[in-house]
Amino acid sequence: MTIRRDSVTRLPGIRRGVCGSALALLAAGALGATAAPAPATAAAKTPTSRPLVLLLQSHTARVRPDGHAQRIEAVASRRPLTRVRTVLPVLGEAVHGSWLRVRLPGRPNGHTGWIAAARTRLASSEWSIEVDLSARRVAVYQGARQVRRFPAVVGAPSTPTPRGRFFVEEALRLAPSASGAPYALATSARSNVYAEFEGGPGQIAIHGRNHLPEPLGTASSHGCVRLGTKAITWLARHIGAGTPLKITR
Repeated sequence: MTIRRDSVTRLPGIRRGVCGSALALLAAGALGATAAPAPATAAAKTPTSRPLVLLLQSHTARVRPDGHAQRIEAVASRRPLTRVRTVLPVLGEAVHGSWLRVRLPGRPNGHTGWIAAARTRLASSEWSIEVDLSARRVAVYQGARQVRRFPAVVGAPSTPTPRGRFFVEEALRLAPSASGAPYALATSARSNVYAEFEGGPGQIAIHGRNHLPEPLGTASSHGCVRLGTKAITWLARHIGAGTPLKITR
């Protein structure tokens, strides 16, 4: 699926954002944080609340919580398509909260690193998403409670949807003429088949089915997860950037 910049409308606030690949392939979804951010000091402790961190400037991810440790990559403070602030899931902390272990976007899928807590804000989300590829179903959880379950189109055997733990990067409202409209939630996952797809990095998104005829319940996409219009609209109104995403067989 290709998303063009002129077909995209940014959803307002940290709660909104969707991605593609420089507006190219999307294959799994994004919105934004639901809690007002607070200065980053420690991860949220409530089991039903997933800690997130909002980047106020670009950061360098490292292999250890040490400014001299090996560099993994630079993490931009804003997402490429909507320019909303980058929001990452927090997996742990070190050195009295001055370093945060976070899940990182892009390849290799599911990789993590440490960033300095300075120039960040903490937030949290009570939401999480699980994609069951065998059942071809998307389940949405609020805390430990499953609140929605939707039939989906998943990747074809030759272009499978990658498995692992990811998160939503940003969310987009698409023009009615765009394939995959009305919404797309771009995720941190990348295709294991396409290093590049129609000019983009093979990014996986959860999106709609406009102009895409394959029926729900099939394995026929290039790796994206497709939902019906009512389902993707509901997700776009509830799920925020940084929301954890688990894709299983």
